[in-house]
Amino acid sequence: MPRRHLTAMVARIQIPKEAKRGELITVRIAIQHPMETGFRYDNRGKPIPKNVVNTLTCTYDGAEVFRAEMGSGISANPYLQFYTRATASGDMVFEWVDDAGVRGSERVPITVAG
Repeated sequence: MPRRHLTAMVARIQIPKEAKRGELITVRIAIQHPMETGFRYDNRGKPIPKNVVNTLTCTYDGAEVFRAEMGSGISANPYLQFYTRATASGDMVFEWVDDAGVRGSERVPITVAG
């Protein structure tokens, strides 16, 4: 059976659409990725190369507000949650890359009032 190669990574992101200036908001992101640890073997006994999402960054209003560097210990389809303060209307930009160099990105708008 041929191995499936990822050509694009998809993420599900949840942030509030609106917030008050200064409000603490919860950001949740789940990235669809098998997160191959490099410790498994295929049906022929060949090691399956390590391929995990190794870096995730989130910028908001042009500034990096979150960075995660991940390794073999994280589960498939990683789910991360963090908090940031609502400062201005605009986009939160999420970018991630795996060991094979495949990149993913998403942009989610937020409206800040007050």
